[in-house]
Amino acid sequence: MQKLTEKERNLQIRKEAVASVILYLAFFLWWYFTGYGIAELTDPAEYTYVMGLPLWFFMSCIVGFVLFSIATILLVKFYFKHFSLDETADEQETEVGHV
Repeated sequence: MQKLTEKERNLQIRKEAVASVILYLAFFLWWYFTGYGIAELTDPAEYTYVMGLPLWFFMSCIVGFVLFSIATILLVKFYFKHFSLDETADEQETEVGHV
């Protein structure tokens, strides 16, 4: 587990929070525009159905959930860092280690 300075730790926490909010907003926009954008037809007899579900529901709730679940897993695996929230590295330790 990495030891980060307090400044590095706060920066990483901020980056992870911003990435999480962006991912959530992207999911909301996907859900909203596929749900309301595709469902402009008012007569259910005119809907396109996928596996017995209307296309707008399938795209917004099923595909969106799977797509953004995978995106969340990838974000956590490749962007988030595993570090201690309790222990911090001294500023001097990191400066010596980088020289």
